[in-house]
Amino acid sequence: MDFDFTPRQKDLIARVSAFMDDHVYPAVPTFDAQVAEGERWKVIPVLEELKTKAKAAGLWNMFMPPSSGHPHVDDTFEFEGQQLTNLEYAPIAEIMGRVTFASEVFNCSAPDTGNMEVFNRYGTLEQKERWLRPLMNGDIRSAFLMTEPAVASSDATNIETRIERDGDDYVINGRKWWSSGVGDPRCKVAIVMGKTNPSAAGHQQQSQVLVPLDHPGVKVIRMLPVFGYDDAPHGHAEVVLENVRVNVEESLLLGEGRGFEIAQGRLGPGRIHHCMRTIGAAEVALERMCQRLMTRKAFGKYISEQSVWEERVATARTDIEMTRLLCFKAADMMDKAGNKSARLEIAMIKVQAPNMALRILDDAIQAHGAIGVAEDFGLARSYATQRTLRLADGPDEVHNRTIARLEFSKYGDLQYKIRADQEQREMATAR
Repeated sequence: MDFDFTPRQKDLIARVSAFMDDHVYPAVPTFDAQVAEGERWKVIPVLEELKTKAKAAGLWNMFMPPSSGHPHVDDTFEFEGQQLTNLEYAPIAEIMGRVTFASEVFNCSAPDTGNMEVFNRYGTLEQKERWLRPLMNGDIRSAFLMTEPAVASSDATNIETRIERDGDDYVINGRKWWSSGVGDPRCKVAIVMGKTNPSAAGHQQQSQVLVPLDHPGVKVIRMLPVFGYDDAPHGHAEVVLENVRVNVEESLLLGEGRGFEIAQGRLGPGRIHHCMRTIGAAEVALERMCQRLMTRKAFGKYISEQSVWEERVATARTDIEMTRLLCFKAADMMDKAGNKSARLEIAMIKVQAPNMALRILDDAIQAHGAIGVAEDFGLARSYATQRTLRLADGPDEVHNRTIARLEFSKYGDLQYKIRADQEQREMATAR
């Protein structure tokens, strides 16, 4: 593992950092004011201005990995961003994670990033032209509809949405929720996961299809708050699909029964992108905690001089550094060996990153006293965001299950050997 930054990486880090200093950080008060004014679900003017500047500066679509065309697609052209590896992108995503809306400024925000990778890997040329090109241009946004309220969606084989063939069309019926991005008026298409063949083997039942959100039968039931925050103008929706009819050739991704294959290709990079941004959020929390502790006095001395806070700050710095290195390792493994081979590292960082950030945010809130739970320093909102990441893209329990099973696999048939030894002892005793 060589985590020394490449010349291109150093250049992009410097340019993104400068753009954040010059444009993004100064725009935070304006962004907050525009979000608070009038209609909740709208396009934010200052965000569009920042996107135009970032695109002109060549800081655009940096998440898109080096292209590896899928064998079923006869690509005659490529849809490319900066073509960074996961390891190259990691520190850049961390910088973006310092401001909640910054990743969208550079057209690097979820769920569009994952959806664009899906289109690039698995889409036909027609699907790319219709949906990927405007997504990469920043003209539209998208959603990913997987989770359902009626089942435990942490086991995706439970998903019940039906995608039934009717001539040249699919007819889709189901209910989805936590459909992030649907609140944005620019959200034009959703990737929907559901069952095309319920009688097939477990992981061959599911397929993924494209559904334009203006199609008849697509109904947004409500926007779901997160700890009281509506996350406007992005938002998370509960959506009903009622006899939604789409053309098979235009909508099907990769092939029937290959929904899990697509999901695994999509979720690996998505998970690590979240973790990269989480490290940025943790750094901001630590900075604010230190600044507060060093400028407030209690009982005759600065709070930073209290030994309990020295310990908490030291632990926070150590945890951030360890988490960053684990994130780099996971990214490096994904680049060199592929997402499947890196599943242990992806699972570990997906559990570690949000839990690390939550501990630091909790201490930062405590350091600020009562104002910490208000919105003056953004800590409460950041806490709510990071808490959702213990559930998004798979709950901690599922990832810990993966980690534990991979650990148990090192010991082969140990349980069988233990039982055999026990049986031999019992037989010897009986004799």
